[in-house]
Amino acid sequence: MKRILSLALPALLALVSCLPLAAGETLTLASTTSTLDSGLFDALIPPFERKFRCTVRVIAVGSGQALRLGRDGNADVLLVHDREAEEKFVADGFGVERLDVMHNDFVLVGPAADPAGARGRKAGEAFRRIAAAAAAFASRGDDSGTHKKELKLWQAAGRTPAGGWYLESGSGMEATLRIANEKLAYCLVDRATWLAHRREIDALAVVSEGDEALFNPYSVIVVSPAKFPWLNARLAASFAGFIRSPAGQAIIRDFGRERHGAPLFFPDVVR
Repeated sequence: MKRILSLALPALLALVSCLPLAAGETLTLASTTSTLDSGLFDALIPPFERKFRCTVRVIAVGSGQALRLGRDGNADVLLVHDREAEEKFVADGFGVERLDVMHNDFVLVGPAADPAGARGRKAGEAFRRIAAAAAAFASRGDDSGTHKKELKLWQAAGRTPAGGWYLESGSGMEATLRIANEKLAYCLVDRATWLAHRREIDALAVVSEGDEALFNPYSVIVVSPAKFPWLNARLAASFAGFIRSPAGQAIIRDFGRERHGAPLFFPDVVR
């Protein structure tokens, strides 16, 4: 058992593939809200549950909170998008390994009138203009991967958002996007959530996109069974293997094409 707990994920996957999983087991997955709000889990989780005869319990929160659940031993596996925090999580011994799964990007949306003149600008210039105009901006304000990306963009723009124009929702991406729509505010949103809900978000449009600074990678991390021996490491490793397998990556690649006319995520495992 001690040898199993010391293995990195590829070796752990190879070993657990030889061990039977009991039917009816439950996997606790802590994940960013964008994977739930976009509908990806509706396509990705049922095939996994059927294959492994298990149930997946999803806790959809910001990446920061998902990582805290992992640090407390309250999740078996994480699917998150905050690279620096993920690397620290693994370096501190709380995760077996961080593995790439998929990516998309962030977009800056705003009201059609574009009071800050942000349309068509690079992210840094768009954020500077929003601050200079004190134009309404809706932030998640929840320590999520999206919130941390937003704060980095403000920092890169040399601005500290504060005042009545800066609205912190403390909520997930979909809820924050709806607040921005109601308040005619700018908002940083992952493209998957935007595409999934743009039909009902009728007061906003994309004003800035395509900037390298808006890249948004997602990773899977099996929480360390060495620290938390009660976790279901075998099923967690099976989930990590499944979403990185040809079958899982195909689901990710095709998700959203039929309904939205474009993929919401792009697979990152090259085979």
